[in-house]
Amino acid sequence: MEKGVRISLGMLIVLISPMLSGCIGTDSFTDLGLRHGIPGGLTLACLDDSTYTSMVIEIDYEPGYQPESSSTDLLKERLDSVCKKPQGIELIFTETDFVNEDIWDANDVRATGWEEKSHDPRDGSTLYWQVIFPAGVYEDDSVLGVAVDASTISIFKDSIDDAENFLRRPSAEKIENSVLIHEFGHLLGLVNTVYTSPEDHEDSEHPGHSNNEDSVMYWAIESSSIANFFDNELPTEFDIDDKKDLQGLADGTITCTDQLWKP
Repeated sequence: MEKGVRISLGMLIVLISPMLSGCIGTDSFTDLGLRHGIPGGLTLACLDDSTYTSMVIEIDYEPGYQPESSSTDLLKERLDSVCKKPQGIELIFTETDFVNEDIWDANDVRATGWEEKSHDPRDGSTLYWQVIFPAGVYEDDSVLGVAVDASTISIFKDSIDDAENFLRRPSAEKIENSVLIHEFGHLLGLVNTVYTSPEDHEDSEHPGHSNNEDSVMYWAIESSSIANFFDNELPTEFDIDDKKDLQGLADGTITCTDQLWKP
């Protein structure tokens, strides 16, 4: 257990649950090339406005799988707070038949995402990121969401619904709120995906995740064991260390690697 992590009763239950390998889909990263990149590969393009002055979040969903409005409203609010986009951030919703309604892996998510993208991630002065909401589950059905490259994530609502405990505390809606922001946090490079933080806040047993239960980047947010919180309030905010990292990346005091674009 990381020194200094505060453990509540809900956290204790989560910590003794089976550990998850991670919600960053690493399949075939070596084959992605400069077009796809890795999660965090467009961090600087989001944090800087010298070239990309606006941003579009494409939200493609299987019929019956439209995201909760509370989730997408929170997502826009969180991205507005950290991404420097003076011309604004727009969310575009598209109902889509993904054909696959069964088992997904990272390559399935990536291939489907790129097939459905309306633009390349960098087009003119606009940065495009995408989230798909398919029917079905990830190959590890305890995974609620996954980031698969520099611009693409998937949220698995069937698994989120299954993660809701019998008390509905937390509710499926609350879980979706946290998971959606968590996965976009990976597109922002959190935690230590494309940089090394001067703050000691990465969980040593769950790389790419926070050791702070109050951060939306906390490792347990990725897993169906989130239902063991027995609380209807889950973190949806980047914590102070997350925000310090993003500020350092934005002003150049923290070195950022593996970028598809640099200012």
